[in-house]
Amino acid sequence: MLRDRLTTSAVLIAASLLLFYLDTKYSRPGLEGLWLLPLLLFFALGTAFDLATMLRGSRRAIDRKWVFVATAVIAASPCGPKLWPVFGHEYPANCPIGTLGWVVGAVVLAIFVFLFREILRYREGRGRVLERTLGGVFASVYVGVPMALLGVIRSLDGADNGVETSQFTAWGLAALITTIAVTKSADVGAYFTGKAIGRHKMIPHLSPGKTWEGAAGGIAMAVAVSYACGAWLFPAAGEPLVPSPWWGPAVFGVICAISGMIGDLAESLVKRESGVKDSGTWLPGLGGVWDVTDSLIGAVMPAWVLLATGMVGF
Repeated sequence: MLRDRLTTSAVLIAASLLLFYLDTKYSRPGLEGLWLLPLLLFFALGTAFDLATMLRGSRRAIDRKWVFVATAVIAASPCGPKLWPVFGHEYPANCPIGTLGWVVGAVVLAIFVFLFREILRYREGRGRVLERTLGGVFASVYVGVPMALLGVIRSLDGADNGVETSQFTAWGLAALITTIAVTKSADVGAYFTGKAIGRHKMIPHLSPGKTWEGAAGGIAMAVAVSYACGAWLFPAAGEPLVPSPWWGPAVFGVICAISGMIGDLAESLVKRESGVKDSGTWLPGLGGVWDVTDSLIGAVMPAWVLLATGMVGF
């Protein structure tokens, strides 16, 4: 089990690093992040598949095909401004839509796509219309918005933090890598600490394997990785060697770790309610794709707020 987990993790990390390298070396101005789109869609659609399949398996009405479509549209929506450079134009700097407006628009579009689908297929007395609509909206928004925010983080330019113009895009890439590394390192720290010294169960009726000792180990690991990124990764993007304020990376690590644990427990809640152990079988040793993205889905919103506002000093 551990061997499969490590092997699958190594393959995912290697593929991710390759795409990050390509994004660093071969991105055109205004098109940064497009190399990462296949990776983003893999995790977004894989998670949506796991969630929709789990809901269907528990006899809940959900239209899986349209969940895929809506999730893909929402997750890829931050690429909207990149359509301008494709046609040789620059996206207007003062455009009130910005990047987040595309995400909001995609969410609203997804909601009405589900409603319009039900309008076309409605027959009086057929039933379960609201269940299909609410289930589809929940699945696509729950997965799509956090994945879209990863793209938004990649587009952050660090201007408010005093980074030189030529280093804007490198700052966004450093912010994205830091968010992922800090959140997933908390998972690793919690897993191994819990295995080694875990004694006190956190929420045994929901997730028997999670312990308070493991949670503490995960938080400690996240803080250490956060400081490491501040010391070595962000300097490559033009930031000072020691982030200011000095406690910023600690706050970032703690918040990402705790919110990631909540995301993990949210998945456990759905699995318990659906009567399954793993979200899927796509990834040997890890389970389903959702078993990889659960903590990141919980952590990305607070991470984006902290990075976008410059509160952590990176």
